This record gives sequence, C-alpha cells and structure tokens, in this order.
Amino acid sequence: MTLRIVHIYKDYFPVLGGIENHIRQLAEAQAARGHQVEVLVTSLRAARAVEMLNGVRVTKAARHLNIQSAPIGFAFPVEVARLTSGADIAHLHAPYPIGEACNLWFGRAKRTVITWHSDIVRQRTLLRLYAPVLRRVIARADAIIPTSEIYARTSPWLRDHLDRCRVAPLGIAVARFGADDAERERRRAALRRQLLAAARMAAGEPLLLLSVGRLRYYKGLDDLIRAMPNLPDAVAVIVGVGPMEAEWKALAQRLGVSDRVIFAGEVSDELLPDYYYAADLYVIPANSRAEAFGVAILEAMAAGLPVISTEVGTATSWVNRHGVTGLVIPPRDPAAIAQAVGALGDAALRRTMGEAARRRVQAEFTLERTIARIEAIYAEVLATKPSRSHDSG
Repeated sequence: MTLRIVHIYKDYFPVLGGIENHIRQLAEAQAARGHQVEVLVTSLRAARAVEMLNGVRVTKAARHLNIQSAPIGFAFPVEVARLTSGADIAHLHAPYPIGEACNLWFGRAKRTVITWHSDIVRQRTLLRLYAPVLRRVIARADAIIPTSEIYARTSPWLRDHLDRCRVAPLGIAVARFGADDAERERRRAALRRQLLAAARMAAGEPLLLLSVGRLRYYKGLDDLIRAMPNLPDAVAVIVGVGPMEAEWKALAQRLGVSDRVIFAGEVSDELLPDYYYAADLYVIPANSRAEAFGVAILEAMAAGLPVISTEVGTATSWVNRHGVTGLVIPPRDPAAIAQAVGALGDAALRRTMGEAARRRVQAEFTLERTIARIEAIYAEVLATKPSRSHDSG
C-alpha cells in the first residue's frame, strides 16, 4: 500500500545531526519504496523554501525566532495544516515543541506517530510552560516510537503510556562503513598521517580517540579533554560543530593539550568513514539523558571500533555492551576515561571488541530493520481506530 507520509521536525539536511540524519535516511528509504514522502522543517533563513531531495519533497518554513533551541516560523501552523491534509501519517520527531503543538492543533493526517528521540532535559522553563500541551500531544498520538525499551521505561513522559509504545531502535546504512581490508587500510593510513602531523606526533603510534556529533553540552567532551593530560600518548579527534566549540577549545588550551585535541569541524558524509577507519577507539562521555541513543556509536561499531561510553540510563549502555563491544564507565569522570583508554591500549583486545561491535550492528541495527519496524507500526495504527483522545479535542 502506498502511503502519504509527512515528517515534522525543526531541521533537515544540510544540517547534520543524529535526528536530522535519521529523518533523512528514513524519508529517502520510504520514498524509494514508492511512498509519497514530505518533510516539514524550518528554514535557516527568514524565507520559505521548497525542494526535492532524492525523491523527498522538503518544505522549509521561514524561520523568525529561536527560543531555547526551538526555531519558530510564524507560518508553521499553516504549513502543518496544508501538508497533513489528506496524509495517511503525520510522523513527528520529538523533542520539537513547536511541531508537536502545531500538529496537535492544526494537524489533519489520518494517524499521528511520534518518534521519541529524547525527553526535554535542560530547557526546564520551557518544559514547565509546555508540559500541559505535551501531555495532550502524547495522549492523542496513535503510537509512540521510543528508540529503546529502557528509555521508554525510564522516561517520566512515556512510562505511563507503554501500551502505545512501539520500540524501533535507530539503524544505519552499514555498508557505508564496510570497506574491504585493503581499502580500509589505505584510507586509514592517509588520514591518520594527516591527523598525527596536525597533533605534532609524527613519531610512535599514539592511540587516536574519536568522537563525532553536534558539540552540545550533554556530549560531555569537556571530560574527555580533562582526561587528556593523563593520556600523553593519545590524540583526541572531535568531529562536528556546535555551541560548545569555543568553550571546549579554550579548555584544551588552558590544560595545555590543544595540540592533541583536534577539532576537525563538520565532515561530509563521503569523508566521515575515513575518520572511523583512522581511529583506534570511539569515546562518547555523555553526561545526561539527552544522549538517548547515539547514532554515531552505531557508525563507530560498524567500522569495527570498540566504544567507551557512559552510564546515563539510556540506550547507549544497551547498544555498547560493557566488556563485549567496549567499556561503560560513570559519567563526569575524566579519571575513568583515562583508565578505560588505558585498558584498551591492548591492540588484541581492541580487535576482539571491535569485531564484536561490528557483528552487533550488522545483526541488530541496520537501516533496513528500522524501516521495516516503522512501516509495521504505520500498518498497525492505520488498521485500528484512532486514539480515543482524538475526538476529545
């Protein structure tokens, strides 16, 4: 059955990030399967734009304000009403309060589902104001799609609605990170030489630590930087841009490790696998529930890297299995990071864990599995009566 699907969020490609990348991959895969797929987000400019990208019609409403990381376009309610009229599925991606509220009040799709990427964690003032609306958004959703069972059970917003939760873990295009051994080694050697030269460590074989993602507070990369004085034979490569970049660069400078902490900036999809190939370890020292899953963890594992992650009560500790695919350590603990890196200084152990990591992603976290799960959820909600709360207004 061909469906008309409208995804609603705040940003889309070329903005890069875990949620943005997931929406793009999902939308393009759904379009490739013959569905009519549209995406509604806000523009990076105060001007509306519409474009076709790989079979997906993307509408970017003019952006006028930005309140606590929530971009607002005055025409967004009109766009929601127009695009969802006659749609089979309005697929919200939370958290984005503006999109959720607009769909609640103006959405016209036959069914609404919400991929629950994360709770609202830091914006407490916004949450106090938005909480009554969010409760109605949840009550009126036909299905809620948390990306892990643990997040659903521990979310104060979802744990009373588990009967309508349908878990669909995020997935990736594993083949992107599956270069054969010869090609992988060629690409590894070329970028590694470049990175180590930038770190002024041409001699020896230092450990190259990698972290990829938007530079937001909850990534906890300040703790990785604080660990670096105790890791004199390591280089940390940080891929991405974001609001913490200047502060974290200044911290590296103050600690005297700026030569060995390389901020690589934004890296294209085409070049990103090379960074995973060049690295020895992947480190994501998250410090809050805002790091709900970690798509970059999957990418690192698919590339055969062991992972050092932190226990923040989310899917990160389910994806990265302690002692099997890497190590899980306490958050906000630079000493624990240094100790974990030291433990993974053994190349044979890294290979064993890296291979286990690759197998786990291939078995559980492919994009194909994610798409199939989500399409099954669509079919389920379309085959049942709308949520009982739909008629209550």
